[in-house]
Amino acid sequence: MAHPKRKISKTRRDKRRTHYKATAPQIATCPTTGEAHLYHRAHWHEGKLYYRGQVLIDNSEVEENLA
Repeated sequence: MAHPKRKISKTRRDKRRTHYKATAPQIATCPTTGEAHLYHRAHWHEGKLYYRGQVLIDNSEVEENLA
């Protein structure tokens, strides 16, 4: 196993870690529903799954057929 020859000071350690930053996720707004969602992700709105402004899955139709 590798062992450090000298103790790394807190300052030197923190200088090395300056590039590790948390980034805020980019939020998009759906053109059809106006719903805020993450980029490149599908999102649910009123029983429908939307992606890029188009309906992928419509659960409201399925629930009406079951009732």
